[in-house]
Amino acid sequence: MPKNAHAKTYGNGWECDLGFQAVGKICIAIKIPKNAYLTNSSYGNGWKCNWGHHKTGNTCVAIKIPANAYLDSYGYEWQCDRGFKKKNNTCVAIKIPENGYFVSSSYGKGWECERGYLEKTDACVTLNVPANAHIDYSGHGWDCNPPYAKRQDKCELSSNE
Repeated sequence: MPKNAHAKTYGNGWECDLGFQAVGKICIAIKIPKNAYLTNSSYGNGWKCNWGHHKTGNTCVAIKIPANAYLDSYGYEWQCDRGFKKKNNTCVAIKIPENGYFVSSSYGKGWECERGYLEKTDACVTLNVPANAHIDYSGHGWDCNPPYAKRQDKCELSSNE
């Protein structure tokens, strides 16, 4: 059995003591870089970076967090504050048009139009609802009131009614 090793708890053979890793038939000390901690894993390099740092080669480097951002709960990436969207390595304010509202989403524009309005370019325009119709369940379209039927952009009585 090599130095810095002990007999396996189960089965035959040996395993390295905590803080050491097997390299061939010997146990060598794990070199833990600054801002890292020892793991109890026989795989990998035997250490992980502290919260707020990421691995670069054999070192742990502090994560640079831009303005209007915070470190995520795992501590390995940053996310933009509410009302901001990731663009390159920054967080830019989401511009919400009149008759629009903020939506929390990692994709899209970050806003939607209110009920009764349609998105057109970067604005919310009034939905034109014809006579004998109502705004549909989505809030961004319309349906004809019974017994009217949709014909082009109008609601008309069916010819056989």
